[in-house]
Amino acid sequence: MLSRATARASNHLFFKNKNSQLLGLSNNLSYAASNPVSNFVSITWNNNNTSRMSKMKSFTTRATAQPLKNADELIDSVETFIFDCDGVIWKGDKLIDGVPETLDMLRSKGKRLVFVTNNSTKSRKQYGKKFETLGLNVSEEEIFASSFAAAAYLKSINFPKDKKVYVIGEDGILKELELAGFQYLGGPEDGEKKIELKPGFLMEHDESVGAVVVGFDRYVNYFKIQYGTLCIRENPGCLFIATNRDAVTHLTDAQEWAGGGSMVGAIQGSTQREPLVVGKPSTFMMDYLANEFGILKSQICMVGDRLDTDILFGQNGGCKTLLVLSGVTTLPVLQNPSNTIQPDFYTNKISDFLSLKAATV
Repeated sequence: MLSRATARASNHLFFKNKNSQLLGLSNNLSYAASNPVSNFVSITWNNNNTSRMSKMKSFTTRATAQPLKNADELIDSVETFIFDCDGVIWKGDKLIDGVPETLDMLRSKGKRLVFVTNNSTKSRKQYGKKFETLGLNVSEEEIFASSFAAAAYLKSINFPKDKKVYVIGEDGILKELELAGFQYLGGPEDGEKKIELKPGFLMEHDESVGAVVVGFDRYVNYFKIQYGTLCIRENPGCLFIATNRDAVTHLTDAQEWAGGGSMVGAIQGSTQREPLVVGKPSTFMMDYLANEFGILKSQICMVGDRLDTDILFGQNGGCKTLLVLSGVTTLPVLQNPSNTIQPDFYTNKISDFLSLKAATV
């Protein structure tokens, strides 16, 4: 257990060398020399500095994205396809046309399929049920949600089990934290709590909270924002973790809705801290997947509908990238001269794999 005096000066977490590459940890963290005996790296952060994570921008000049014309060539060039879900597989609770047939075709060719979503409202198990409801045969091991990524990140840094996690988010984060053996508080039940602002009122908070995890939250309120703010600002070494910073999300197929980035932004504004982002476009999930399945990143194609999360995620990980226009990004946005994120290829939807395949036979 970390003593208050020790925590005030600096906090140390230890994790294996390979995991030190997962985070894109920023320059306010000081690295102690690797210990050749233990093969561990000591990561120290100063509580007086803001905790930052690299924004994962791509500085590589890329050629303009090409329309996908030969699906077979792309399919044969990789062994794994990573699919975003919202805007690629479904919109809201509606399956996008041609998805089942496309996934079946890729499996028949021996391709590994992985589904990655920044939506943290569900756990892997809950997402498995959604796939099943939509008639898709996808195993829990093939699903990686940002709710799972938050728990996996805490495990990767050996987050102390005597510390607690305050959650601004929904049930998916709570379930993944519970499965990982972490204590937590907050979540949906704090959505009913209100603050009575009276003269001299001081809001109490749990001083054993060592991390605040912020994800998409339809029950967000001022109580949660103030509680999370107090934990980050007043608990020595408290981590500020974001599942994602998506500006919008697809709650229904009728329109775009404010995304998890709006909740993260509230805490960022009140604490003046940058979050550690574990979802896309951070490389944490990509590196985790590569290690989990033993995949060469050059043998992966990332398929998504967002430039600044999905495509950047693939590019940061050294993968091939395919943008589909069935979700957030439109062709005019992609081709706008001000857009600096260019995928390798683009197409209308993933079922084009079938029609383009037939056209090249």
